[in-house]
Amino acid sequence: MAGFTIGKLAEATATKVQTIRYYESIGLLAPFTRTEGGHRLYDVEDRKRLTFIRHARELGFSIDSIRELLSLSDNPDTSCERADDIASRQLEEVEQRLKRLKALQKELKRMVVECGHGRVCDCRVIEVLSDHRLCQTSH
Repeated sequence: MAGFTIGKLAEATATKVQTIRYYESIGLLAPFTRTEGGHRLYDVEDRKRLTFIRHARELGFSIDSIRELLSLSDNPDTSCERADDIASRQLEEVEQRLKRLKALQKELKRMVVECGHGRVCDCRVIEVLSDHRLCQTSH
């Protein structure tokens, strides 16, 4: 039998079977073929496409962005300007998240440092969590 069963595809791409089924249901992966025994069967191109999707997800791309990137990938003679735009937008989102995380880090450090390590009724951590106005950063 040539090709991959869903289990072998999952193993080869470190993807859960349920995730593969989900990607099929939303159209990121082409409809599968079935063996005579009724098992899903995938080929090398399916594995490459799933690897692309997994890597894009690891980089934080949204499903819609991945769908667009896959469409671009399916048309290799087109300009890569749109792909650059999508990646640039993702980079900007990551940079914004990093700024928010740094603000969170700063606030959490301040809360921990200001805690007197006494009783909960005097705990700065509990106090700040109870009243957002006591935070020094916007997060």
